[in-house]
Amino acid sequence: MAAPAMPASPQPPAPTSPAATAIGAQQGFVNSSLYVGDLDPSVSEAQLFELFSQIAPVVSVRVCRDQIRRVSLGYGYVNYGSPQDASRALDVLNFTPVNGKAIRIMFSHRDPSIRKSGHANIFIKNLDTSIDNKALHDTFASFGTILSCKVATDSSGQSKGYGFVQFERDDAAQNAIARLNGMLINDKQVYVGLFVRRQERDRSNSSPKFTNVYVKNFSEAITDEELKNIFGNYGPITSAVIMRDVNGKSRGFGFINFQNPDDAAIAVEKLNGYTYNDDKVWYVGRAQRKAEREAELKAKFEQERNGRLEKLQGTNLYLKNLDDSIDDEKLKEIFSEFGTTTSCKVMCDSQGQSKGSGFVAFTTPEEATRAVAEMNGKMIGKKPLYVAPAQRKEDRRARLQVSCVSSAHTFLKAFHGCLKHIYLNISCQSFGM
Repeated sequence: MAAPAMPASPQPPAPTSPAATAIGAQQGFVNSSLYVGDLDPSVSEAQLFELFSQIAPVVSVRVCRDQIRRVSLGYGYVNYGSPQDASRALDVLNFTPVNGKAIRIMFSHRDPSIRKSGHANIFIKNLDTSIDNKALHDTFASFGTILSCKVATDSSGQSKGYGFVQFERDDAAQNAIARLNGMLINDKQVYVGLFVRRQERDRSNSSPKFTNVYVKNFSEAITDEELKNIFGNYGPITSAVIMRDVNGKSRGFGFINFQNPDDAAIAVEKLNGYTYNDDKVWYVGRAQRKAEREAELKAKFEQERNGRLEKLQGTNLYLKNLDDSIDDEKLKEIFSEFGTTTSCKVMCDSQGQSKGSGFVAFTTPEEATRAVAEMNGKMIGKKPLYVAPAQRKEDRRARLQVSCVSSAHTFLKAFHGCLKHIYLNISCQSFGM
């Protein structure tokens, strides 16, 4: 697909952009290199060259690709001979559709610390899904020179409802926050604030402050007013809501929002496990988003799972090549002579037929070690039994990867040796040696 055509009328040379000058000053050179992002996977160097050459002569173009698969990574670079040409290309071509997708252009930051520092970078959330990169850029451009502008999207290209704008100057960012935070954009009230890096968010979340409290397991007879009175003993609250079904019946849980986070923390401490009118025991805790709850439950599950696996480390054995006649009871009978078994299991398919593999767990690693030494390779029924310590899937995969890399290295070393030998033979024959 050809690049979009540009007007043929001559244009006067554009003055150097303040952004180009600022970035160039920070990096010790005048910037004439552009970063081009949000590229459709089908966009080629030839298309970018054709598009950007309509502004001024292009020195070089590169679409960055995966080193192995050679597929586009969705971004590239265009280099001009002068910062004036680069500045004009950014002004004219930013958000131009190429192969059906609007490209995003900014001056290349060779020093990643400038981009990663968070300087003059603001975060915007609760954006209407119709707001794209260009609309966000146009909204904030009046406050100062923008270095980069991005609306976060999912894998299908749909807006996630938040984005980032990085200004050249900090006072422009502060002005944008003061003027736009809490304002309506496309009929939605947006939040605009300074961007906080993940590391700093994680540090601040180690003992999170909160005002919104979740309570569950209370009687259906409790009203919003009663809930407000109970929690109001610990400080001023702005709302108390019991969640109800379509018929107005209480669902047994609700939310209370305090004015002061310290009051909310005290209410959680005092009321968790509370019983009202000798009824059910309440659960009271910090209100969490679904993603946060799921992440916390996943972490808890992983911790418990790892704890169980650590206890089983060295005591759980994997068996394969089991005779078809071996069942759980027979397996326990065979291995009980080596110590106390906590479980014996033959793996079966959906029809109940043995898959020829299984697991035996002992109470101590010493018992398991003795069982491996005695039983590995022993004929049980008509087959030699394989017995080894059980491994987690991740550990097996890691060992296989190491083994494959080692084998490949050995092969390549031998292959290079053969090539060297062949080359020497050919050289000797060529010179009649």
